[in-house]
Amino acid sequence: MPNRDYPLEKVRNFGIIAHIDAGKTTTSERVLYYTGAQHKIGEVHEGETTTDWMEQERERGITITAAAITCFWTRTNEPDKKDIAKKFRFNIIDTPGHIDFTVEVKRSMRVLDGAVVVFDGVAGVEPQSETNWRYADEAQVPRICFINKLDRMGANFEKSYQSILERLTKAAVRMQLPIGAEGDFEGVIDLLERKAYKFEGSMGESVVEMPVPENMKADMEKYRGELVEKIVETDDKLMTDYLEGKVADLSDLKATLRKAVIANKIFPVYTGSALKNKGVQLVLDGVVDYLPSPLDMPPVKGTNPKTGEEVVRTASDTEPFTALAFKLQADPFVGQLTFFRVYSGTVEAGSYILNSSTGEKERLGRIVRLQADKREEVKKVYAGEIAAAVGLKSAKTGHTLCDETNPVILEGITVPEPVISMRIEPKTKADQEKMGVALKKLSDEDPTFRVTTDQETAETLISGMGELHLEILVDRMKREFNVDANTGKPQVAYRETITKSAEAEGKYIKQTGGRGQYGDVNLRLKPMGPLETNKKLAKNITREDHFEFINNIKGGVVPNEYIPAVEKGVREAMERGIVAGFKMVDISVELYDGSYHDVDSSEIAFKIAASMGFQDAAKAAGPVLLEPIMKVEVVTPEKFMGDVTGSLNSKRGQIEGMEERGLARAIRAKVPLSEMFGYTTNLRSMTEGRASFTMEFDHYAIVPPNVAQTIIAGRK
Repeated sequence: MPNRDYPLEKVRNFGIIAHIDAGKTTTSERVLYYTGAQHKIGEVHEGETTTDWMEQERERGITITAAAITCFWTRTNEPDKKDIAKKFRFNIIDTPGHIDFTVEVKRSMRVLDGAVVVFDGVAGVEPQSETNWRYADEAQVPRICFINKLDRMGANFEKSYQSILERLTKAAVRMQLPIGAEGDFEGVIDLLERKAYKFEGSMGESVVEMPVPENMKADMEKYRGELVEKIVETDDKLMTDYLEGKVADLSDLKATLRKAVIANKIFPVYTGSALKNKGVQLVLDGVVDYLPSPLDMPPVKGTNPKTGEEVVRTASDTEPFTALAFKLQADPFVGQLTFFRVYSGTVEAGSYILNSSTGEKERLGRIVRLQADKREEVKKVYAGEIAAAVGLKSAKTGHTLCDETNPVILEGITVPEPVISMRIEPKTKADQEKMGVALKKLSDEDPTFRVTTDQETAETLISGMGELHLEILVDRMKREFNVDANTGKPQVAYRETITKSAEAEGKYIKQTGGRGQYGDVNLRLKPMGPLETNKKLAKNITREDHFEFINNIKGGVVPNEYIPAVEKGVREAMERGIVAGFKMVDISVELYDGSYHDVDSSEIAFKIAASMGFQDAAKAAGPVLLEPIMKVEVVTPEKFMGDVTGSLNSKRGQIEGMEERGLARAIRAKVPLSEMFGYTTNLRSMTEGRASFTMEFDHYAIVPPNVAQTIIAGRK
């Protein structure tokens, strides 16, 4: 077996994450240039970037799909850049910042070992920075921060740094200080090493040491003291030495800081300007010094599908092959690509693997390494790598791929529920067949994009995370699959629930010559409390996010074989609510009594009885409509503040706070999604096109009665 061409401790799998427009893609382009992966820098505003390769991304200047890139880096202070032994291998994923494509960030976080979080030096922490930070917290991903765009008017390193401390984490600490700001931004000071650097050459490729400016020496010592204190706090021995007045040497401080970053106890903060080619190389040194290699991460845990026992896999080539499929992508040249992260073992092209999530065996035809939309074919991939397989048929996002003799299922990827849907129909008969294929491929690729059929009208409905999300998917159908379609106006994904407890009997008796049908159940409904995780539930309760079924039958008054049919009948009844026909959620259903007939009882009879009983009980349980409420942030020049707050109030919005953002004002509010359609146009006309807004799903809330009447009337 040929050995891997670089050791595992020299691999870094990390993502670049940020709010929309903070400069992620610009930073990724600099990384590719400085690592030698490409020979010229592409700019977002010219539509020339490597990682934003889709036509829609280049037209809009935003990232839509996460792009994977592989490149190699040697530290800036290494004299011999050509020496292979000094190179580190980076597998990087550039993720979108727009909330409509948030699943790309969520699933990338699941398979990465670290992240570089980019912030705008003017705005600091923005709403999507918070969401992405939360996803990284959930996945326990170590991060380093990069405050970008320090060359912009109104950029302020201290203010942005304070916003990280206030809104994200108290554990962030300055690694650098900027020299100058806005138009005068010229370089950075490394606090640990007490050195200053400037960036020379046409593309800032030469990192040159310069003297620390006299007027900054006092600040450097003050903030270095803070940094050293933060580091020694995480290590008992260093802390004792520090209190005794001993000075820790640089290598000890760095090693301790690395441990603290990997344990998520410290988040180092770097600064610079990617567009002006300043500071990016030092962030890459930070990735090498402080972000984990696959060996630093805890072993990945899964379950054996046959025995249900816990299985542990460590990052090693000698362990059995285990990988997680985290993204599907339709490729016009090679067909379906399945991106996967290898946690343990190796796999060769042409070998057979098991998809333990479906139980199917598949042949892994070809393996490719990705350079955004370009591919490089490889024969074998090793532990700790990210690659893509061509032609896997059954793999979906979150499925586990493994060695067939050592099956394991890893924890999947949870995706947010869609909040908006619209009707779609093909323009011509020829488009009809193609549309089915296109929708299937797009929904396989993007788990937050759902395709359903309205049972009553037989119309096709597509659902997603926002207007932009659906607009881009329809656009992709047209360009990639040549399908012309008409779309209806977007609809909100309303839900229904109950507000109090109620009981009812469902009885289904049908007598036709010969054998009849008999089912009789008594159900008790109550609103469901918050989901308690990790609680070992009794065997007679099935519980999910929005539904709980409790079997409380005593003495066999309803035989055991009919209980699943009762549960199925209740589930089907919940699909069509009784207020306006929307799906019902957050209901606890208890089956506590009933009766059966020796001859006439059947599963179908109990299913129908359960459905009837559920509807009767739900009508008596104070049913209400629920609507999605969005977290909205509008950034506007001060003179339009009054107009903007007035318009949000008129949309049933609740203003939660305001703050200064450079010369602008940021207004935070919670607003129902139904009121936000077409808000982009409204906002532009109200503010001379100078304001912008972002929104993301926050929670479901009860619809006020007067609005509910309009919705119900519209459904009829």
